[in-house]
Order: sequence, then C-alpha cells, then structure tokens
Amino acid sequence: METVSLTHSLVYFGLLICAFLLGGPQPITFILGLAHGLIWIGMSLTSILAVHYRIINLRLAVAIVLLGCVAPFFGSAEFIRQNRARSAR
Repeated sequence: METVSLTHSLVYFGLLICAFLLGGPQPITFILGLAHGLIWIGMSLTSILAVHYRIINLRLAVAIVLLGCVAPFFGSAEFIRQNRARSAR
C-alpha cells in the first residue's frame, strides 16, 4: 500500500503541474485525473479492509480515505511517519 500511495502522490503532482502550470493539455490532464480518481478509490477500499483486518491503523486510513481525495500527499506522509516511528522503536 505504501508504494501505491507514493505512486498516487506522483500522479497527483503530475496532474497539478499539467492543470495549473501547463494550462491543462489534453489528453494528459484527463488521463492523470482519471488515474488519480481510480487510485484513490482503490486505496480507499483497500484501507477500509486493512483497518478491519488490523493491518493498518485508523489514523493512516483516515489520511488515505478522507484527505487522499484532495491531496494524497497526506497518506504518503503518514506512511513515512509511521515507518520512521516503527524504526525508532
């Protein structure tokens, strides 16, 4: 899930660049927007199941599901934060 989250952040960053800095060239902007939406839906469904089976905690799931539609960077940052906290222990 962490790899998909980081990939999602890269796709979203590309979408922001295309939409705002490059003037929204088509079909690239459409493809990146569609990819962002589909990845977010997939990550959301996976997160719900992962919380149910106690694979990830609720804080991470909230970062992915609720904040991921607006900016997937929150989910990626939370994955990195939790990995560092786990490594510190």
